[in-house]
Amino acid sequence: MSELVVNLENVNLVALWGAQNENFEFIKSRFPKLRLIARGTELKVLGEEAEQKAFESKFSDILDHVSKFDNIESMQLEEFLGGQMKGEVAKKEKIEASSTAKGEPIVYGPNGLIVRARTPNQRKMVESINKNDILFAIGPAGTGKTYTAVALAVRALRNKEIKRIILTRPAVEAGENLGFLPGDLKEKVDPYLRPLYDALDDMIPAEKLKGYLENRTIEVAPLAFMRGRTLDNCFVILDEAQNATDMQLKMFLTRMGPSAKFIVTGDLTQVDLPKKNQSGLATAIKILDNIEGIDIVYLTGGDVVRHKLVKRILEAYGDLNK
Repeated sequence: MSELVVNLENVNLVALWGAQNENFEFIKSRFPKLRLIARGTELKVLGEEAEQKAFESKFSDILDHVSKFDNIESMQLEEFLGGQMKGEVAKKEKIEASSTAKGEPIVYGPNGLIVRARTPNQRKMVESINKNDILFAIGPAGTGKTYTAVALAVRALRNKEIKRIILTRPAVEAGENLGFLPGDLKEKVDPYLRPLYDALDDMIPAEKLKGYLENRTIEVAPLAFMRGRTLDNCFVILDEAQNATDMQLKMFLTRMGPSAKFIVTGDLTQVDLPKKNQSGLATAIKILDNIEGIDIVYLTGGDVVRHKLVKRILEAYGDLNK
């Protein structure tokens, strides 16, 4: 029997071991052949060397997570070690997650938030963008189109696969007149781009996001601002694309540089264009469907991850449109 000593001097032990040492007890339960002794800022691991190496590999991932986010949830601990925790906290988290299928984490947000593809069609988005350079994600409200797309862009930035993220939307009024809103152009346009900022807030710490926006590592802009540009070495998302005309969508897609990824999201049931204008998204998915390197993923009411009533509302409006 050998002894392994792990130094925990710079680790938040309260976050690591959990309330009433529940995390520590769970970790011990996953390594029954080892004897774990936690004293102060040291953890002694007694047992066979092979078991110690297996423990050290997984425990280092846990330490990295706690060091980065200063906490660890029971569900995250289960992902690192496998198995299920006991207790009310773990039970509550299981209930909250029971309605969604597990997918691999896409990114980790501030405070240890795990952003993952939570439905089969969201997972199709993840798989598709790994194989294709242009992805159309089509589906109703609440299906996670935009959120998943932003998570994929943030992952690509963190992995240094691209240098910039560009998020854009058509500035089309949904019943309101943009010209009558107060403020300068940025202040008029920002409300239309708010959902993109909200997604970024979940995935990037506030100070870092502020820096990215200031140095234009992340750019959020109306679709009209894309004209004349070449978008290269970047991950570009066009959101609410059902409100782009044929010419606007053609203009956007032809901005693509040789080292770029594009995701286009939209809901063809919520077109806010004047009736005389056809949605460019409807045209695009018809004429681009069979081009290699372009994929289309359709999300449905079954992918709704908002309040359960959203799914019922979509069903009710679907019946109205029949």
